Amino acid sequence: MGTGLSVTINETPDGRRIVHYDGQSFELTPSPGEVICPASDGTALHHSRNCMHMLGHEDGWKVYPDPAGDLWQRLLEAGPADDVRGRQAFAAGAGLRNGAGRPVFKLCQTCTCVPLPSVGGISTPAKPLSRALAEFDRSAHADQIARADAEIAQVLRDFPLDSWPTMPLERYALGTDVYQNSFCHRMEFGTDALCSMKGGSAAKHIIFRRKKEGIWRYPLEYDDEQAAWENVRAGFVEAFEIIRGGRLSDIDTIDSLRPGPALTAKAISCYFPGALIPVTSRQHVRAFIFHLSGEHNNLDAFAAHERLKQVVGDDGRFAGWHPYEIGKFLYEWADPRPATTTILKVAPGENAKYWDECLKGGYICIGWDEVGALSEYDSEEEFRAAFEEAYSVEYKGNKSKISAKANEVWRLYQLKPGDLVVANKGTKEVLGVGTVTEEGYRWRDERPVFQHTVSVSWDTGYAQILAAPQKSWGTVTVAKVSAELWKSLQVSGTVGRPESKIVPADPLFTEIAGLLRRKGQVVLYGPPGTGKTYTTLRFALWWLATQMPELGVDALATYGTAGFQRALSTFNRGGYLTQVTFHPAYGYEDFIEGFRPAEGGDGGLQLVLRDGVFKRVCETAWANPERPYLLLIDEINRGDVPKILGELITLLEPDKRGLQVTLPTGGRFAVPSNVHILGTMNTADRSIRLLDSALRRRFAFHELLPDTDALDGQKVGDVDLGLLLRELNRRVVKELGRERQIGHSFFMPGGEPVDSEAELAAIVRTEVLPLLQEYAYDDYSMLSRFLGQEIVDVQAHTVAGLSDERLVAALSTELQASAGE
Repeated sequence: MGTGLSVTINETPDGRRIVHYDGQSFELTPSPGEVICPASDGTALHHSRNCMHMLGHEDGWKVYPDPAGDLWQRLLEAGPADDVRGRQAFAAGAGLRNGAGRPVFKLCQTCTCVPLPSVGGISTPAKPLSRALAEFDRSAHADQIARADAEIAQVLRDFPLDSWPTMPLERYALGTDVYQNSFCHRMEFGTDALCSMKGGSAAKHIIFRRKKEGIWRYPLEYDDEQAAWENVRAGFVEAFEIIRGGRLSDIDTIDSLRPGPALTAKAISCYFPGALIPVTSRQHVRAFIFHLSGEHNNLDAFAAHERLKQVVGDDGRFAGWHPYEIGKFLYEWADPRPATTTILKVAPGENAKYWDECLKGGYICIGWDEVGALSEYDSEEEFRAAFEEAYSVEYKGNKSKISAKANEVWRLYQLKPGDLVVANKGTKEVLGVGTVTEEGYRWRDERPVFQHTVSVSWDTGYAQILAAPQKSWGTVTVAKVSAELWKSLQVSGTVGRPESKIVPADPLFTEIAGLLRRKGQVVLYGPPGTGKTYTTLRFALWWLATQMPELGVDALATYGTAGFQRALSTFNRGGYLTQVTFHPAYGYEDFIEGFRPAEGGDGGLQLVLRDGVFKRVCETAWANPERPYLLLIDEINRGDVPKILGELITLLEPDKRGLQVTLPTGGRFAVPSNVHILGTMNTADRSIRLLDSALRRRFAFHELLPDTDALDGQKVGDVDLGLLLRELNRRVVKELGRERQIGHSFFMPGGEPVDSEAELAAIVRTEVLPLLQEYAYDDYSMLSRFLGQEIVDVQAHTVAGLSDERLVAALSTELQASAGE
């Protein structure tokens, strides 16, 4: 039996027992000394007589003694989940039969082993390890493994192991005049078939030179770059000697290499193939150890590498596998990275003048070259400071515009392999779609201009003229592509091409989904107009549709359309989605249960016990444990949440799901693990700091702030809405803090940016100004600091009666929001 088919049991500090088996995690409800098999032909072993799956079917139960409390474990270890015959054979031998006389072969996932979506922040793989191994096609990766071997051989030829004791710094480091021939460049950019160490800053190379300024960067404990290099080089030589001695974990004691664990691991994978599993991220190594063995630890980088290699070696199913095969399998089966696809539109120069070069070279390029290679910055903050210094004159000191343009550059840098780039020309033409390759971002010295590039694989089958212009594309070089626009591009651009299967997930959605997996309930909070309700509804559709694809619901239906409403109705009718709004009068009786007046048999009134919304959802979910159920609570902070939830607030915790309590009316109740709650709250009404501490502990909170990206490049007359909102909120934050900002949705009636001066003026007069007046408590001095003295008459304590055109012009001037060119 492989290591992954052994049962690992970990006990948490609060006494919970977490079972790890076949790469997946469960919470165990211990056996009370007996096990129960169903009365009919059910196939699951139960530990509780009160299990929702058993109640009402007591006649004919088969109850068997379990004095050691281990029948559940012996059943698991009889074979993997898909080995029905093996488990049936064990059950038959142990006498575990249901009412129909057939052996059981599963464990109840409600009262025995409850599946956990994540443990300690590590998500559970969708498939058991045994099934993933059976489905993994090793032959499909043969070419990639051959490429990896060829790249390793080339590294050994160009950077022989015996050259390290005398290797010069210029042969090692990035940023020199010959950096493309350096070891660090080869590791990060010249070995795409090997484990990736792309992303982040150049600091992962320990020593590097910022070529633009000619400045060396290295750890502070060294006097200069040569002293740093002598120590780092000696560290590598020592590490290689340690590997020869088979003591991988001792590398953690080499202080000079501690800032560069990814580089060190990749170097070892080249010089000593098989010494470790080729994974460069420490967190990924720890996650894979947990998935394969159930061990949850915080080992140092190379102690973790050593343990991962041991775990893999102990599992006979990996015998004879190439290390890179194992790495490919682990990422296919249990990828720790967020499963998101970012889609950006990028203009390859004015009027797409660099398109031919991009198409031929396999990349997309943008300007702003004065800041130099983005990988040389230690942080985004350092980059932004350099960008402001380089372009302050060009953008006339307009902080909002500087910030917007810096966002565009940094957004391109954040692209990762698998993300998509839509190349555009003007506001209506799509030239092609590129899939970001492993090389990712690269500063190209060989280009005279537009040296920021991202390597992509182009598909010109998407080339098309859009039905309607994207107005912001005229002034914004790098911008997000909405899910709705991407859908239309796929439909229009697939003539003569295989149907595209890419369904991008909004990064926000995957983040919310992760929080729901971890906590079970999430609150989206933020200032007014930040799209909280809009986000919850779109998330609900996406989340439910992707988890239940058999229902055929469009996960990316356009918000506000008839198709969107039909999709939501499908989940509402099925009971999978429930929506409520809390308010001061909402109570326990509405949410859990309570007595309500009803007409009696004699024509009078009597009190009848009725289930509340949440209880009804939970009871439905208990009957369908494999289905997800989502409860949306709008304005959650307007209700008295501790009073509404009562004693059940404890049952919301992930480790308390499935545990039963007695309600005040005497009934038994439990919250199943497949029920999730997503709420919204407005921070202009109440800060999360003022919420009940018990509530804060049991909910995850995610802040939604104004999304100026949605407005960048959207013009109304001379006003760029993105610049207007950036500057207005900069002033509000300075006076009142981030919780009182103005949300972007104020300027997006119906989901689309406002496009006329009359409409913008009406929004400012009737929505934005009243809110700012409320924030300022009628302090017109403060109000004038927000909007300027032409709009606010401080002496008269009034707002000037400007015409629509004059109001928009005053906003443009005061808030430096002129779109310009």
